[in-house]
Amino acid sequence: MEGLQELIDWITGEGLSSRSVEQIMEGLGPRLVALGFPIVRASIAMPSIDPMQKGFSVAWSPHSVMSVDIQGHDDAGQEMFERSPIFHLLSNNLLYGRWSLPANGTNSFPLFDELAQLGATEYLIKLAEFPGETALGGVGFSIAVDGPGGFSEQQIADVERLMPALALTCCRVATTRVATDMLAVYTGTRTSGRILSGQTRRGDGASIYAAILLADLKDFTSLNERWPPERIVGWLNEHFEAIAGPVEENGGEILKFMGDSLLAIFPADIDDPSEACGRALSSARMAMKANQLLNARRNDEEEPQLLVDIALHVGEVFYGNIGASRRLDFTAIGRAVNEAARIEKVADTVGYSLLASRPFAAQVPKGFRNVGSFVLKGVAEPADVYAWTG
Repeated sequence: MEGLQELIDWITGEGLSSRSVEQIMEGLGPRLVALGFPIVRASIAMPSIDPMQKGFSVAWSPHSVMSVDIQGHDDAGQEMFERSPIFHLLSNNLLYGRWSLPANGTNSFPLFDELAQLGATEYLIKLAEFPGETALGGVGFSIAVDGPGGFSEQQIADVERLMPALALTCCRVATTRVATDMLAVYTGTRTSGRILSGQTRRGDGASIYAAILLADLKDFTSLNERWPPERIVGWLNEHFEAIAGPVEENGGEILKFMGDSLLAIFPADIDDPSEACGRALSSARMAMKANQLLNARRNDEEEPQLLVDIALHVGEVFYGNIGASRRLDFTAIGRAVNEAARIEKVADTVGYSLLASRPFAAQVPKGFRNVGSFVLKGVAEPADVYAWTG
């Protein structure tokens, strides 16, 4: 009993210090073995609020390295979930399950065959529900043991006693992960870090020097006249993926998607912005190539193609919170952003799709050619525009 209380105290402490469910499982498994549990495999499983995964499980074994299994949002992920003990419990409004192994009949699952091959004699799973209306509904904790009689009744009682502490700890870790990971998904990694550090008031932010990339998909609006919205959204996402990938690969941060446009920045050294400009240019060229390959595939499938115009600029922007008191947007605004948007509008006039301002082109050794001086809407002086010719 004293050993169990020490374990519960340890789990509670992990609720204040752990950064991941993996870290919890890594410490929990050996401690359960020390308490006399003949573990073959122990696992913590949770749903996710993540665009790339619907749920995940972390499994520990005394005989192998810890593993993480991801359940995707696709049909394969759903099929995997529906063949699991957790799905069986949820479908029957149960929070507890216990099976002797090897199992057979309707209550057998692919997991049980794997565990039986490892010598497991009994499997136990306990679910705990989280309050609230989010997809983060709860946690499942399972143990498979290889003792000749399976679990003792004392071990079953011990699992029941430690489960509230384990659920609370996992809930804290999961909600923190949601706050950090999902904020990064919607605002970008650099921006989410600023928000979580406390820059949450309207007007919080600072002026920074940055290379700016603004990409705009051409003739996107006309698709709305000819295709259903769900098809259009799918195509738009494919093009944004083609453009966003190179931006993130080169250390840029996407600040926002504006209809059929994308705005990204590459923070720069004001005394020597050439490095940031080089990364922005590399991103633009890679994005143009990726978009071209996507359109080639579209052409083969007799689907509409979307060309992209990209404008590059460098200058000072305000990077911070703007908006209403209870509805904020962490973004970049300023003259340089406006000028980048106006330069992009010149693309059709000059017949080039990758344009840059004079300050940006000056930071790149070669490849840009002056294509004229243009009056940009809202800009007092005419601006020299450069086109990428390689």
